[in-house]
Amino acid sequence: MFKVEKKHGLVLIFTLVLTLTLVGAVYAGVGGGVEGKEKVDIVPLIEWTLVFLAGLGTVFGIILALAAKKFAVQTDPRVEQVLDVLAHAHCGACGYAGCEQYAEAVVKNPDISPNLCIPAGAKGAEAVARITGKATVAMEPQFARIMCQGSWSKSVKRFKYEGVQDCRAAILAGGGDKACRYGCLGYGTCSRVCPFGAITMSNDHLPVVDITKCTGCRKCEAACPTKVIEVLPASRQVLVTCHSKDKGGDTRKNCQVGCIACGICAKVCPFDAPSVTNNLSRIDINKCKVCGLCVPKCPTKAITDFIPHRSKAFIMDNCIGCQICSKVCPVNAPSGELKKMHTIDKGKCIGCGICTAKCPVQAIDGTFNAQEVFAAAAAKKTKKAEAA
Repeated sequence: MFKVEKKHGLVLIFTLVLTLTLVGAVYAGVGGGVEGKEKVDIVPLIEWTLVFLAGLGTVFGIILALAAKKFAVQTDPRVEQVLDVLAHAHCGACGYAGCEQYAEAVVKNPDISPNLCIPAGAKGAEAVARITGKATVAMEPQFARIMCQGSWSKSVKRFKYEGVQDCRAAILAGGGDKACRYGCLGYGTCSRVCPFGAITMSNDHLPVVDITKCTGCRKCEAACPTKVIEVLPASRQVLVTCHSKDKGGDTRKNCQVGCIACGICAKVCPFDAPSVTNNLSRIDINKCKVCGLCVPKCPTKAITDFIPHRSKAFIMDNCIGCQICSKVCPVNAPSGELKKMHTIDKGKCIGCGICTAKCPVQAIDGTFNAQEVFAAAAAKKTKKAEAA
């Protein structure tokens, strides 16, 4: 089950070689005063030299064998097997200094989960679990979210920065050049440290995360000096993308899309997910049902909906006409008589999914509609072409 990894006593060997060399030099110098001869037979000298080297090699071989046995370290071969299936990003997302340290820990410690290597994904977690004989639990993917929308054109700067184009360097210049000390500086440090090329910078100097490449390794999160990057579960897609704790008036002066702590989001949310603390609204991801009702109500557009398209709800044939959907809908999209099949006005429906969750017979479907998505994408493309 175990293999031997040889650790030689280099110091011991070096000492022995040096000692033998000195001894040989001493004996070579003995008899230096012997009378010289006109001719010297070098054949015996070569023979004795070869014998000496052979004996020296034998001695060293024995010493190396003994040293290898003495300093041998037993390692579990499963460590290398685990190491082969890890991502080798050395990102630290697992909580260890590197992939080798995690591989050793997950093999030796039964309490270490096999799915801590986030960049390796579900397949990597399954492979580690299979090698270590542990049970793996599926983990929800996590993505980096940029918690700031204050691009250079939408925010105010205190001075013109002309130093090294790096956020960590810019922050040393009086806390950065932005008037909002909580905002993204826009010099692209996160994009350069990302080992997967998941972050690019927009033309307006704001990071853009490609969730198809992002692994949630947290390198960008650690590198950001203003901490505007958060790695969050993929299901949390309605967020207040602002970190400003300044008073509402100051925030409005510094940024067009900053949270002014007006509290409207908390008033319209049917699940009490948003709350205002220290001049900033935050959405409790454990309470949020991702309905998106707060998004259009925010006066500064500080709340971001990361769902690219919300499918409209539609009522199926098993509707019993209980009218619960009409009572819970925040935009009055469902309609119909009692005990008769209802209908949904798609012009009003915002795809929040509240009626789907409340329907007692599950007669309302709000799942992904590919035809609607393609139609919306085609319309957007046509509109963009016409504008150009």
